[in-house]
Amino acid sequence: MVFCLWVSLVLQVFEIAEIVDQMSPWGMLRIPRPLIMIRAFRIYFRFELPRTRITNILKRSGEQIWSVSIFLLFFLLLYGILGVQMFGTFTYHCVTDDTQPGNVTWNNLAIPDTHCSRELEEGYQCPPGFKCMDLEDLGLSRQELGYSGFNEIGTSIFTVYEAASQEGWVFLMYRAIDSFPRWRSYFYFITLIFFLAWLVKNVFIAVIIETFAEIRVQFQQMWGSRSSTTSTATTQMFHEDAAGGWQLVAVDVNKPQGRAPACLQKMMRSSVFHMFILSMVAVDVIVAASNYYKGENFKRQYDEFYLAEVAFTVLFDLEALLKIWCLGFTGYISSSLHKFELLLVIGTTLHIYPDLYHSQFTYFQVLRVVRLIKISPALEDFVYKIFGPGKKLGSLVVFTASLLIVMSAISLQMFCFVEELDRFTTFPRAFMSMFQILTQEGWVDVMDQTLNAVGHMWAPVVAIYFILYHLFATLILLSLFVAVILDNLELDEDLKKLKQLKQSEANADTKEKLPLRLRIFEKFPNRPQMVKISKLPSDFTVPKIRESFMKQFIDRQQQDTSCLLRRLPSASSSSCDHSKRSAIEENRYIDQKGNQSTFLPCNEEMNKDLKAVSATQLRKSVFSIRARNLLEKETAINKILRACTRQRMLSGSFEGQPAKERSILSVQHHIRQERRSLRHGSNSQRISRGKSLETLTQDHSNTVRYRNAQREDSEIKMIQEKKEQAEMKRKVQEEELRENHPYFDKPLFIVGREHRFRNFCRVVVRARFNADLLGLVTYLDWVMIIVTICSCISMMFESPFRRVMHAPTLQIAEYVFVIFMSIELNLKIMADGLFFTPTAVIRDFGGVMDIFIYLVSLIFLCWMPQNVPAKSGAQLLMVLRCLRPLRIFKLVPQMRKVVRELFSGFKEIFLVSILLLTLMLVFASFGVQLFAGKLAKCNDPHIISREDCHGIFRINVSVSKNLNLKLRPGEKKPGFWVPRVWANPRNFNFDNVGNAMLALFEVLSLKGWVEVRDVIIHRVGPIHGIYIHVFVFLGCMIGLTLFVGVVIANFNENKGTALLTVDQRRWEDLKSRLKIAQPLHLPPRPDNDGFRAKMYDITQHPFFKRTIAVLVLAQSVLLSVKWDAADPVTVPLATMSVVFTFIFVLEVTMKIIAMSPSGFWQSRRNRYDLLVTSLGVIWVILHFALLNAYTYMMGACVIVFRFFSICGKHVTLKMLLLTVVVSMYKSFFIIVGMFLLLLCYAFAGVVLFGTVKYGENINRHANFSSAGKAITVLFRIVTGEDWNKIMHDCMVQPPFCTPDNSTYWKTDCGNYAGALMYFCSFYVIIAYIMLNLLVAIIVENFSLFYSTEEDQLLSYNDLRHFQIIWNMVDDKREGVIPTFRVKFLLRLLRGRLEVDLDKDKLLFKHMCYEMERLHNGGDVTFHDVLSMLSYRSVDIRKSLQLEELLAREQLEYTIEEEVAKQTIRMWLKKCLKRIRAKQQQSCSIIHSLRESQQQELSRFLNPPSIETTQPSEDMNAINQDNSAQPETSSQQQLLSPTLSDRGGYRQDTGDAGRHCPQRKIGQWRLPSAPKPISHSVSSVNLRFGGRSTVKSVACKMNPMSDAASCGSEVKKWWTRQLTVESDESGEDLLDI
Repeated sequence: MVFCLWVSLVLQVFEIAEIVDQMSPWGMLRIPRPLIMIRAFRIYFRFELPRTRITNILKRSGEQIWSVSIFLLFFLLLYGILGVQMFGTFTYHCVTDDTQPGNVTWNNLAIPDTHCSRELEEGYQCPPGFKCMDLEDLGLSRQELGYSGFNEIGTSIFTVYEAASQEGWVFLMYRAIDSFPRWRSYFYFITLIFFLAWLVKNVFIAVIIETFAEIRVQFQQMWGSRSSTTSTATTQMFHEDAAGGWQLVAVDVNKPQGRAPACLQKMMRSSVFHMFILSMVAVDVIVAASNYYKGENFKRQYDEFYLAEVAFTVLFDLEALLKIWCLGFTGYISSSLHKFELLLVIGTTLHIYPDLYHSQFTYFQVLRVVRLIKISPALEDFVYKIFGPGKKLGSLVVFTASLLIVMSAISLQMFCFVEELDRFTTFPRAFMSMFQILTQEGWVDVMDQTLNAVGHMWAPVVAIYFILYHLFATLILLSLFVAVILDNLELDEDLKKLKQLKQSEANADTKEKLPLRLRIFEKFPNRPQMVKISKLPSDFTVPKIRESFMKQFIDRQQQDTSCLLRRLPSASSSSCDHSKRSAIEENRYIDQKGNQSTFLPCNEEMNKDLKAVSATQLRKSVFSIRARNLLEKETAINKILRACTRQRMLSGSFEGQPAKERSILSVQHHIRQERRSLRHGSNSQRISRGKSLETLTQDHSNTVRYRNAQREDSEIKMIQEKKEQAEMKRKVQEEELRENHPYFDKPLFIVGREHRFRNFCRVVVRARFNADLLGLVTYLDWVMIIVTICSCISMMFESPFRRVMHAPTLQIAEYVFVIFMSIELNLKIMADGLFFTPTAVIRDFGGVMDIFIYLVSLIFLCWMPQNVPAKSGAQLLMVLRCLRPLRIFKLVPQMRKVVRELFSGFKEIFLVSILLLTLMLVFASFGVQLFAGKLAKCNDPHIISREDCHGIFRINVSVSKNLNLKLRPGEKKPGFWVPRVWANPRNFNFDNVGNAMLALFEVLSLKGWVEVRDVIIHRVGPIHGIYIHVFVFLGCMIGLTLFVGVVIANFNENKGTALLTVDQRRWEDLKSRLKIAQPLHLPPRPDNDGFRAKMYDITQHPFFKRTIAVLVLAQSVLLSVKWDAADPVTVPLATMSVVFTFIFVLEVTMKIIAMSPSGFWQSRRNRYDLLVTSLGVIWVILHFALLNAYTYMMGACVIVFRFFSICGKHVTLKMLLLTVVVSMYKSFFIIVGMFLLLLCYAFAGVVLFGTVKYGENINRHANFSSAGKAITVLFRIVTGEDWNKIMHDCMVQPPFCTPDNSTYWKTDCGNYAGALMYFCSFYVIIAYIMLNLLVAIIVENFSLFYSTEEDQLLSYNDLRHFQIIWNMVDDKREGVIPTFRVKFLLRLLRGRLEVDLDKDKLLFKHMCYEMERLHNGGDVTFHDVLSMLSYRSVDIRKSLQLEELLAREQLEYTIEEEVAKQTIRMWLKKCLKRIRAKQQQSCSIIHSLRESQQQELSRFLNPPSIETTQPSEDMNAINQDNSAQPETSSQQQLLSPTLSDRGGYRQDTGDAGRHCPQRKIGQWRLPSAPKPISHSVSSVNLRFGGRSTVKSVACKMNPMSDAASCGSEVKKWWTRQLTVESDESGEDLLDI
């Protein structure tokens, strides 16, 4: 920088010495000098962050902006190639027949200059006397023809960028329409505007918003934290309390500190005084707005407006003096509001001085309107929210001004020496030019004039300079303003949770109340419906009974049965009240259908007599005892499990293992376990005894967390219960109204509630398809959608020259629509009612719109006026008939959602509109007082005074804006003679506030402000140019961006994302990202085949992929010039494309060999490559066979198709393209809604302006003569292209047109009031609201796809790793796997998704059981497993919203209980196996001893001849049982003490089946009675989980007590195993 300063100093010395000319190109050496202002930025922005952190933020932001710039360049290159191949050159013009080559002048061209087509069947054909010639062939140079066009790829990209800026694109389209087929131009330019201008360029806003959100967190200290509005009259001070502590105390600064009497101080603080002052301010604003221009001869200084201003100034001066007297001067100026008021008092006091009246001091007078903001608290809060943290917005304004100064100085040094260029001769002119580029209004004209002045050689460099500046200023700088406003509207994180709870409570409150149309029945007396029971004994009279009571009493049996079968955790949550219990005891109900009243017991299986009542009560008591016992067991098991989990976490059983970083699944699992253990408070007091101070501190923190968790649970449960109660109360209210009022829920008070005809109408109205798309609406709505579309198509053929009143074919569609809509409304009214029913047709604005459209159509069909005068009721009826397309909004639910998104945020949009209207009113009042009557001038520029403005003069005609022809000596431009007129500019003036407001509204849209600026500077003075620049800066930088920010904020609020915390927003992004994720479809590497494996490695190598991408780009470069059959350059280019095609065929062949044909076909990208390659092969064959224009066109199309594949080969382009594609998908209904709205306005435009005469912008291309042309004009207005000029053309009034009072289609006049409402409302709704919804969707989806690794809950690497593992498990590539394979998939996961089986066995089992439970053991999909992992990888308390959190916690609780039960079963089963093994071992020894003793005893007692065979059989049976026992259970002694033999009895397995009665599963099977010693056999049969094991055990004296002792020993062992601290018990936790 120092070197640049020295160079500039030396150059200045040479210029002073006249060695170098001051306007020479050497002045370009001063270009770096303005960059010295960067040092001022470093002083102003004092960063307190570390330099490394700032560097990282800037690096990350730069990477994102660079990526989006590459994405923009991709689309520019794509449309540049398409433009070259579809259009080529725009050099054919209509010229006179006598035009000679090399001698083309302005007089040889048509007026206006018209492009033409050389083909007779397409484009525009020149009129007689003209011929279509190529001006380039006639000798014009490229500089004279202009630089816009599609001649080659460079010029094409330059033209595409101009069109994407929505500046001048429509004139390019008109030139293309005249030169080429119409459909080609419409397709190219409309898609270009949609993708580039509305989607791709708005991605820059998304980038800046996401980046600024991160920067804001880091720079919070510098900018100040966001806070709510506080009273300006209060402050906080430290005050010492009675206990000696310090606390903040609010101090009222309005506390009397002056010397005024108490009565005046009381009056000053009263609300009456403040309202009086604000009302006087309002009156002053109204008086100032009533000022208008009264003519030149009127004396303006001392009129009534001046006297009123003097009176108001004196009043407000007295107000300020009174406040100073009451508060004291120090207390007065301590408030920022009082400072502003004092400034206004001083300024307005100077303003009423006669010499300063109607001067720049008028600003102080009109700024009084700002004080009216205090009237509305909502508006005051909104203004503070936007402008309160002023350092951010102020810093951005300073940065923008500094950027303009720097770029203006640089441009001044670059172009000040260029001849014939007056835009950069001085710094003010350079500043205005660069500011004009910043606002995008006429920036193409600035660039074109500069390009023509610098010449053909430097034109590319200058074009790049202006494009880079325009790109930075319009995309990055304006996006920064949007980001700041969105950041100001953002809530703090700690307030979002509270807002969510409050919103949930508010929703519950609103659901409790019925609509007003239903609550009106409460005003009438109750007339309950009664039922007469006729078939009863006649010995007593039966009164009428309420029908609801009857139904409730009849259905009580089912409710009581369900109440008994339901096991609830606590008695407080039981839904069975005392009345139901008493009804259970009575067990009787009245049978209406029987001939007489009967008494039946509740249980149908018992005998039907009176004794059944006692049996039922006994059964009920037994059932309740069993349920109670089961509940106690379940509670005890849960308690033991939680205590075990808590003890294992605190015992440090994992110490000694190698330290390893846990995965996110493990971390979140342990967070859940700790949170649940804290919630249930597991033995915290007992464990805390005897612990150290550190442990006690940890226990205290755990207790605090436990209390916080309890508080959160209570709040969530309270809200959930409140919602349920609200819904229940609503239903109860409806039931009471239904019962007490016989006309409630009766359509038209005639048709009964359950009438057959109504039921039939309900079936017809509510019938629908089961498919997803076709089931979107009902059959009836589908029919009406089709009828409405056909009716709209019929209205497309209407025009002022083919009217429906005089065209019978068009009347058919009108009759069909009215008849079908009559049938539809009658069916819906009979089914749901008209107004006073719960589901009435007129229950919202959509129903009102349906009835309104129907009545308008019916009245018009019955009336069918033959003569429709302009501005009459019949024309208004025809305009209202044009609302018919809006029926689609009511018929399609998603379209209704779009309408709700538009109007639900109406409050904020209304507040923004008030702010902008206030800004416009301030500048309009100032403009009226300064410019009223001063803008009028004679249309002859040579006449200065009004007295000389008479007669006629010759005016030149502007022939063309694109050509740069120079007048030759003696040549004059075409022109004609016109009368001199002294008048205001055609489109605007400041003679009254209304016209000034209209002019400023047009300026606010950034259209036409350059003309306003030039007129004010030329006719009033250069100093007044500051006025329009300040207004444009405030309106453009703050006003329009405020609209964008508010619409985005409302969109987020309607979707529920505005109140989401950072974690919740990341979770929503993750869910959306996982829905789009797909399996890799990449086959594994063929290891068995060496050749295929080698091919696989080659095709998957990054170098191979980059090479293919470079070859794709190289082939696309071949389309840099148009492939024309007559051009000799086309043949070598096509030949090179053939070579590239064979290379791509080789690529596809290698991939097919490497992956096999089936594996290659699995990838969608491979399918696309195969399709494009196949088309390329077909093109090669046709090219060499035919070699004509069609084959060249096909070859270009194949190259363009292959160019799209470059996105799949680049990660950044792929993500950004996904952002655009998903944005298109999500904004489909918004786009459809925009088109329907545009269609309504098009139909209305045909009725209002179909015959308006041609003017400045209404011409043969842009007019309302038909619906098709009206749609084109309205699409142009959506982009803002000269919409205000079209509006003024439609305002033409006599004497500039020919009126006709009989019919509107015979006049060529416009409609002033109609045009004003029509165009302004359309532009506001479409440009300010609908288009900004697209921006909101893009911002949402950009954060979805382009978040960084730090912000993601699951990164792209995690998803990629899961896709690879899934690809390994899913060997069939079907996208589904069996449930049992999920275990193997989870074992293979590594990294952040890894599940450590040594530490997280329980988590593993939970995940496996979740898949089995949710899918019933069937197949699971890719997204099922991924969704389960995503839920397990986040903290659901922080990331999930209320409803989703409740459902997820209930599911996880159920899974934990079921897994705990399974674990218990597995433990018990293994324990019993070990028990049986030890018993079998002891019994075998005892049995052998007893057998030997029995044999000896038998030999001793019995003779030797007696043989006994039974013991041998028993021995064989026992040996068989012993051989069947598993040996693993005896290897480890886990049961202590073991069961021992206490008696002399034995049991044989052979008698088990004979003597043991059948018992239920899970119970001991015991013998019925003891047997004798020699023959008694007892058996114990244990069954668990459907499996039975019969073993021989030692006999006992008392089998019942021995069995009970066995059960008690198992229970004691199981309790000890739960609390053991070793890892040995953990091995039994998991059974895989």
